[in-house]
Amino acid sequence: MDALTTISSEQVIGLAMLAALTFYAVMAGADYGGGVWDLFAFGPRAAKQRETIATAIGPIWEANHVWLILVIVLLFGCFPPAFAAISVALHIPLTMLLIGIVLRGSAFTFRTYDSHKDETQRLWGRIFAISSLITPVILGIVVGAISNGDLTTEGSDFATTYIHSWLQPFPVAVGFLALSLFAYLAAVYLTSDTTDEELQNDFRIRALISSLVSAVLAATVFLLTKTEAPGIWTDISRAIPLLIGTAVVATCTLAFLYFRKFKIARFFAAGQVALVLWGWAIGQYPYLVRPDWTITNSAANARTLELIIIALVAGAILLFPSFYYLLHIFKLREQPPKKLDS
Repeated sequence: MDALTTISSEQVIGLAMLAALTFYAVMAGADYGGGVWDLFAFGPRAAKQRETIATAIGPIWEANHVWLILVIVLLFGCFPPAFAAISVALHIPLTMLLIGIVLRGSAFTFRTYDSHKDETQRLWGRIFAISSLITPVILGIVVGAISNGDLTTEGSDFATTYIHSWLQPFPVAVGFLALSLFAYLAAVYLTSDTTDEELQNDFRIRALISSLVSAVLAATVFLLTKTEAPGIWTDISRAIPLLIGTAVVATCTLAFLYFRKFKIARFFAAGQVALVLWGWAIGQYPYLVRPDWTITNSAANARTLELIIIALVAGAILLFPSFYYLLHIFKLREQPPKKLDS
């Protein structure tokens, strides 16, 4: 109880933001990954692969963005100086991120409800898949840029202020790590979203390949951290237990995939991605934007934080049952496969 009473309002908000980011990563991340595998669907079962992906992500893909919206609103309302720094210095990648999200969602909708002529389907399918490929990279770049300690809003020229902080090896590496993790997550999920053994094998192979790619990229990011993000490197020792836990959970996921326990592998894969995110959060704490803005010196006044916490509790009472009901209607019950023209 004593530990709970020492948690400040800004820490409560920070934990809420981390929880929302976790939900976004393990749910919307898999949607992005589904778009990646839609782009790389090939072979005699390419059409069936795309049908499975569309059926898996179709019902709740738009609802998943509520978590990202929540993070943005909390950052804006509770930590305005940090929000200002991010929105100015990272204006270009954030704009690209928004464009990618809009293009992806629009293309997915038009592919489903627009003309089913082959050329129209291919056009919307390519836009959906390519934006699903690019958007996670941009999202990861933003995360890397607020962590490497080079973000500035007072550069002497355009390039220093708007480009230098994010177009560096570390943020770019984090971007590609995010893409590979989302692709891995989607492939694992898709093995349990179909009962067709051939399709399960297709996605199982993709999961194994993307897990290896993710491991290589994670090692690359870790090595770059020492020189490109020294602040994170200094504080990463606090996350060692989580890093070990991530390796254990990743091994378990691969074992369950090998033994074709796909539903269990799904939960372990989600846990693996969550642990990666939490490890980053522990290494980043107490900073929101390195090297200037922490959750303390960028926090709004105490009364504002208290009111937002009350709003969060009230919102959670409405949000979680609604989200569960949506999942129950569209995801937890068996649904007939949705036919798409290829």
